[in-house]
Amino acid sequence: MTHSIAFGPIVSRRFGRSLGVNHLPHKHCSYSCVYCQIGPTPHTSTARLRFYDPAVVATAVEQKVRECEQRGEAIDVISFVPDGEPTLDLNLGWEIREVKRLGYPVAVITNGASLSVPEVREDLAAADIVSIEIDSVDEATWRRVDRPAVALSLPVVLEGMRTFAREFPGALWTQTMLVRERNDGPQQVDDVAAFIAGLRPARACISVPTRPPTDTHVQPPDEATLLRAWSIFSARVPYVEMLAQIASEGFAGTSGKESDLVAALAVHPMPEAAVRQNLEQIGVDAALVDRLVAEQRLERVDYSGRIFLTARRS
Repeated sequence: MTHSIAFGPIVSRRFGRSLGVNHLPHKHCSYSCVYCQIGPTPHTSTARLRFYDPAVVATAVEQKVRECEQRGEAIDVISFVPDGEPTLDLNLGWEIREVKRLGYPVAVITNGASLSVPEVREDLAAADIVSIEIDSVDEATWRRVDRPAVALSLPVVLEGMRTFAREFPGALWTQTMLVRERNDGPQQVDDVAAFIAGLRPARACISVPTRPPTDTHVQPPDEATLLRAWSIFSARVPYVEMLAQIASEGFAGTSGKESDLVAALAVHPMPEAAVRQNLEQIGVDAALVDRLVAEQRLERVDYSGRIFLTARRS
């Protein structure tokens, strides 16, 4: 599969119409979360490296933005949401600043594991929005759900988040992914909510797995558990948002190019029915899906009784 640096716009549960930036090779990450929608991390790593030429990244994003503008395709935000952990890219700060020149808000979605590193905090300071994943503040649960690199220490990670929250001039968001019987107990949720309250985020999001996860046994909590989690968070954090469904069941637009569709599904698996509907809406024969599956560029995955499409990795 050819790597596409810029993809979408995708209809995001958090950011609206989000044009994605995939500036890492698959899959350079410090976590291997059980719920990850793009598969396991073969070798977790905390190493910050130079991957793609940053000028190539900036050019790819600009080209995608201009294509969207020519089609009249709205963009709400440009999101650094790669096949891994964005802060492990040594060029991230430069790339954020260059992309901001295009005139759109820039968001970075991070697991927060590298925020104890001053250079990482300096790079992220250029972003408009930074969303930090905080699934647990308990060591055993954190290692069971997020499966971090062995070298990482949870107290150091959490202190890095506190430091970043004090320093960051933009909008700080958090996201907590709740997994049934893994991190959704009342005390577990209250401990996370208390920690997040101390960060004083502009928005705290509660999420559940909605796409095929790495661990096929992963399931979202039941409705009663989610309502309890909402109540616990709301008692501590001023603005809480529950993200329990796939936003608009699809993507904003792909221009009809095969490469755009595959690139989007590589990062955001989507229900097949929604993909077909979206293709028809932009005048593309939905038989394209069958051909790409036959060519083994896409594959179908069953999750909770729904068929999803995702890009085939091998």
